[in-house]
Amino acid sequence: MKMKNISYCLFAGLLLVACSGGVYEKTENGVIVKVQQKGDTGARLVRLQVMGEKLIHVSATPDKKFADPQSLIIVPRAEQTPFTVAQQGDTVTVSTDEVRASVLASTGEVWFTDEDGNLILQENKGGGKTFTPIEVEGTRGYTVRQVFESLDDEAFYGLGQHQADEFNYKGKNEELFQYNTKVSVPFIVSNKNYGVLLDSYSLCRFGNPNDYSQLGEVFKLYDKDGKEGAITGTYVPAEGSGAETLVRREDSLYFEHLVRGDLGHVVNLPKDFPFYGSKVTYEGSIEPSESGEFKFILYYAGYTKVYINNELVVPERWRTAWNPNSYKFSVDLEAGKRVPLKVEWIPDGGVSYSGLRVHRPVDPEEQGKQSWWSEMTRQLDYYFIAGDDMDEVISGYRTLTGKSPIMPKWAMGYWQSREKYNTQAEMLGALKGFRDRRIPIDNIVLDWNHWPENAWGSHEFDKARFPDPQAMVDSIHAMHGRMMISVWPKFYTTTEHFKEFDENGWMYQQSVKDSLKDWVGPGYTYGFYDAYSADARKLFWKQMYEHYYPLGIDAWWMDASEPNVRDCTDLQYRKDLCGPTALGPSAEFFNAYALMNADAIYNGQRGVDNNKRVFLLTRSGFAGLQRYSTATWSGDIATRWEDMKAQISAGLNFAVSGIPYWTMDIGGFCVENRYVAGQKQWNETKTENADYKEWRELNTRWFQFGAFCPLYRAHGQYPLREPWEIAPEGHPAYKSIVYYTKLRYNLMPYIYSLAGMTWFKDYTLMRPLVMDFTADTDVNNISDQFMFGPAFMVSPVYEYGARSREVYFPQAEGWYDFYTGKFQKGGEKVEVKAPYERVPLYVRAGAIVPYGEDIQYTDEKPADHIILYVYQGADGEFTLYEDEGVNYNYEQGKYAMIPMEYDEEEKTLTIGKREGSFPGMLEKRTFTVVKVNPDKAQPFNLNAKGVEVDYTGEEVSVKLN
Repeated sequence: MKMKNISYCLFAGLLLVACSGGVYEKTENGVIVKVQQKGDTGARLVRLQVMGEKLIHVSATPDKKFADPQSLIIVPRAEQTPFTVAQQGDTVTVSTDEVRASVLASTGEVWFTDEDGNLILQENKGGGKTFTPIEVEGTRGYTVRQVFESLDDEAFYGLGQHQADEFNYKGKNEELFQYNTKVSVPFIVSNKNYGVLLDSYSLCRFGNPNDYSQLGEVFKLYDKDGKEGAITGTYVPAEGSGAETLVRREDSLYFEHLVRGDLGHVVNLPKDFPFYGSKVTYEGSIEPSESGEFKFILYYAGYTKVYINNELVVPERWRTAWNPNSYKFSVDLEAGKRVPLKVEWIPDGGVSYSGLRVHRPVDPEEQGKQSWWSEMTRQLDYYFIAGDDMDEVISGYRTLTGKSPIMPKWAMGYWQSREKYNTQAEMLGALKGFRDRRIPIDNIVLDWNHWPENAWGSHEFDKARFPDPQAMVDSIHAMHGRMMISVWPKFYTTTEHFKEFDENGWMYQQSVKDSLKDWVGPGYTYGFYDAYSADARKLFWKQMYEHYYPLGIDAWWMDASEPNVRDCTDLQYRKDLCGPTALGPSAEFFNAYALMNADAIYNGQRGVDNNKRVFLLTRSGFAGLQRYSTATWSGDIATRWEDMKAQISAGLNFAVSGIPYWTMDIGGFCVENRYVAGQKQWNETKTENADYKEWRELNTRWFQFGAFCPLYRAHGQYPLREPWEIAPEGHPAYKSIVYYTKLRYNLMPYIYSLAGMTWFKDYTLMRPLVMDFTADTDVNNISDQFMFGPAFMVSPVYEYGARSREVYFPQAEGWYDFYTGKFQKGGEKVEVKAPYERVPLYVRAGAIVPYGEDIQYTDEKPADHIILYVYQGADGEFTLYEDEGVNYNYEQGKYAMIPMEYDEEEKTLTIGKREGSFPGMLEKRTFTVVKVNPDKAQPFNLNAKGVEVDYTGEEVSVKLN
C-alpha cells in the first residue's frame, strides 16, 4: 500500500459528529477514548499515555475498565512530558512538541504523525485490534492481535535472536518464545525510524498469527506409489543393528517433540526402531488446492535435506540430536499441480527429531503488514517510539525499559571457556597457557558440573576435583584474570537449597511430580525455582552470596534461563513445567523468566556491594534485560558454516532489539562427530585429515568474526577451544586467532569508548548497515556485513575454502582497506580478497580511531600512548571515554571524555579539552596522529610515523595536510 500525509480529522468528522463530553476523558498523562463501534472482538476503550516527547503508550481493552497489570519491562518515569489534547469530529489527538497520536473514536483506530502531520505509523483500517477471551488455570485474559499498515519499501528489524538466518522481517513470520539458541524480544525497529514494543510476556507471533499446519491439512498427499492420503516413510537401520527396513505411510511429517509421559520416545516416530546410524527418507507428492507462496518451516536434528519438485530447496543442515533447530523457506506452487517432495534425514542419534509444516498462501499486502499476536494478556499494551534515526528509536526503547550500564572494562577483553574445565588444575593451566604464550586474555569460565555429581544447585565445589576454590580464584586474579562461574536456576530435590525454595512455595512442581530425571550419572530428580516471585529472587541471590560471592568470583553465567526445565518437549508441557508462576499462569508469563532471573543477581549484588560492576551472561533474554548489566549469548549452536553465518543476522537483530551486549560460542557449541574423529586422529598421529583441516578453518573464520562482536568469547564441546589446541603455533589458524585477539586489545580505547556511549548516548556497538546508512536502500537486506562502532565495517567469511567474498560498500564518502590503506568508493559491490588469515575489514572515511599499544589484559597499563588514526575524506568525530573501569563512580560523574573532531575542508584534527575527571586519571599522554587518505595508503601499523602530540587536557589542533 502507499501512504501520504492525510487529514484524518476531516474524513472522520464526516463519519460521526461526536460530543466532546462523551468521547474521551483526559488523564494526567493522556486520554481514554470510548470506542463507539459495537462488536464482540474489538476494543471498548483505547488509552493514549505520553511517556516522552516521542514515546506514546497505547492500551486497549474490550472491558469496561483497564486491567492495568504491573509492567515487567517498563521503568517508571518521574517526570511528565507536557502535552495537549484536541478533538475534531470523531478524532481525538494527543500532541507533544514532536509527535501526535490520534484515535478514531468510531473504530478505535490509532495513528501517529510527526509535528507537521506527516504519517509515521497507522493501525490497520478499522482499528486492527482483535480480542478473543481465554482462561487458563482460573485466570481470565485475552488472546490479542494488533495489525499496522506498512509501506511497500518498509523493513523491520529486531525481535531478538533467532536461528533461521532471517534478517529483514518484512513479509516474514517469527514465533516468539524462549528456547536454547532462540531469544525472543517483542520489539521491532523500522527503517522508517520508529519502533513498536509489545508489552506481553506470553507466546507471541510476528506476521502470520496462525500456527503452522501439518502438510495433510494444506495439501493432498500422495505416497511414492501415487496412492493418496500419505507420504511414504522409509526407515533403513544401520548395518549390524539386527533391525529390518521399515516402510510405512505418514499422514504428516511431525516428529518434533518427546511423548509426554514417555520421554524416551518421539511423537509419531516408530517406537522400537533403532535410529542411531539409520537413514530415513520421506517421499511422495504434494498437491495444493490454491496457488501462491507456501511458507514452510523445517524442524531438524541430525543431517537433513529437502527437495521439492526435484529441486534441492534446503541443502544439508545439521544440528545435534538433542538440540534441534528450525529453518524456514518458501516455494511457489500452483493449484492442482502435483509436485514431488522428498526429505532425506540421518537422525545422528538414538533419539532425534524431524518435522515439516507449512503456512497457506497469504495475500501479499496482508503478509507485508506489521502484525502482532499474543496468546494471553490482560489487555493490549504497546509503545510507539519515534526517532530521527534508528539510534534514537533504540534510545527511546531504553528510556522506557532502562539504560544499559557500562560493563566492566575487563568484559571487553577475551573470554576463554569450554565444556568444561573438569578440575582446578585444568582451569588454572589453561589461563597460564595464555600468559606463557603471551596471548591476551582477561576472563576464564568455569562451566556446569563443578559441584558434586549428586548436588546440582548446592553451589558447592566437588572437593576431589576443586580442592581449594579460594586458592583457585586467587590464582586467577594473581595472573590478572577474572573468573565467571555457571549458575543454573535448577536444584536437585535432595539439596538444602531446593528445600528452602520448596518450603516457601517457590519451586515449580511439575518436574518433581513427574519424577523427571536429568542426564547426569544415573539421573537425578530436580526442579527450577520461580523467578517471578520477588522473595524467591532474593533467596536465589542469598544462596549465591553465601557460597560463591565470598570467593571473589567476578561474573555470573546464568545458564538455561529460558527456563529449559526439559529439552525437546511440546509447548504445552513446557508451560506446565515452568508454572504456575507467582504472578499467574505460565501461559501469560512464558517469556520473561530470564529478565526476572537477571533482576535477582543484579540487584542482589548491588545490594551488597554497590561499587563493584555486575556482569551477567545469560542464555535467554527479554525486553529490559540491558538494565541489569546482562549480556546474552546465542546458546548451544552447531559447529557448522551455516550456523556461523546465522549468528551474524541473529546478533544484528538482537542488537537492534535494544540490548547492546551479545556474544556467541565461537566455533559453535555442539560438535559433529567427524570433527571429534579428526581431533583424535591428530592427537594420535599428528596428521590433519580433511575434516580436521575444515575444523581449523571454521574456527579461524569464526574467531575473525567474533573479535568484532560486543563480547569476544570462545566456548564449546570437545575438541578443546584454546588457540593452541585448535592449531599449533605457526599454523595459519593459530596465527590468525592470535592476530585478532591482539588487535582486539589494540582497539581497547575505541571499544571501551563505545561501551561508555551505551550508557551516555544509548549507543549500539554491533550495528547492521541499515542503522548508519538508512537512506541507502541497498543495505536493507544485507545481513552478512555490519559496522563495529562508527568506524569499522566487518564482512565475515562463512564458506569453507572461500578466499574472497562480495562486499557492498554503502554510499558514503569512501572506505579504506584496514590492512593496506587502499581507498574504495562507496555505493559499489566488489569481490574483495579474503585470505585464510584475514577477514575483510574496512574503515569509513571520516573515522577517528584510537589504538593502544600491545597489552596482555585490559588494565595492564594506562593508555598513555595512543596511536590516533584519522581516515580522511570526510568530516568526523569521536569521543574517547575513560573511567575507573570496575565500579559505578561514573554514575556520580567520575569519568573523563576527550572530544575529537576532524574537519576535512581544513584538514585539521582538533583534540578537544578534556571534560571531567576520575581517580587515577592520566593527566597527560601522547597521541601519535597518523593520517590515511586516497593519496597515502597507510596500513594499520602501531609503529607508523605520525604527528606527535603531547596532551595535557587542553584543546590541541593538528594540521594534516
